[in-house]
Amino acid sequence: MCGRFTLTHDIIQVQDRFKVTPMQPGDYRPTYNAAPTQRLPVITNEQHDHLQFFRWGLIPHWAKDESIGNKMINARAETLTEKPSFKKLIESKRCLVVSDGFYEWKKLERGKQPYRMTLRKGELFAFAGLWENWADRETGELIPTFSIITTDANELVRDVHDRMPVILPKEEEEHWLQDGLAPKEYLSLLKPYPADEMEMYPVGEMVNSPRNNSPELLERMNSR
Repeated sequence: MCGRFTLTHDIIQVQDRFKVTPMQPGDYRPTYNAAPTQRLPVITNEQHDHLQFFRWGLIPHWAKDESIGNKMINARAETLTEKPSFKKLIESKRCLVVSDGFYEWKKLERGKQPYRMTLRKGELFAFAGLWENWADRETGELIPTFSIITTDANELVRDVHDRMPVILPKEEEEHWLQDGLAPKEYLSLLKPYPADEMEMYPVGEMVNSPRNNSPELLERMNSR
């Protein structure tokens, strides 16, 4: 599962890394505690060179209301072709979700200890995601939404949680965005990121609340 992540780099670094321009520059700001329902930066298969801002929590086009999005922040890689909400999107609506870290919680006797997972050098990366547009039936507003794909945890993350978001190697990001491939080719990219290229460390309990969103959330803490 992936329920929180970070994007702490500035817009210039994001543009340089992904070769994109933001469609709405004023919407971008670093986040230390990205949470579901927030509008967050993605790059879609339809616009490789633009940074767009979609709501986290995929709402299928057929949904009657937006509340279903709260249950669809993640999509399991193993069942994408079986779920009605996702099986058509793997061929038509894929995206990169821009990030530089994510949080998971380890269950302990005294409670849960949050950890932050990053690449070893702290660089930017992208989660594999799916996206969809949903039209509000009352207002007619078109709301773009996304879900982050998850897979089995690698050896590092497994110590905290049995699932992890799919982090795409840099050289496979364009492959994920490329249209016209068979579903099995996209599915072959959805695997655990190498554990030896990642690191994790405990952080404070401030991250438990999405209301908290400041650099202090990244500080390394002593695990309990």
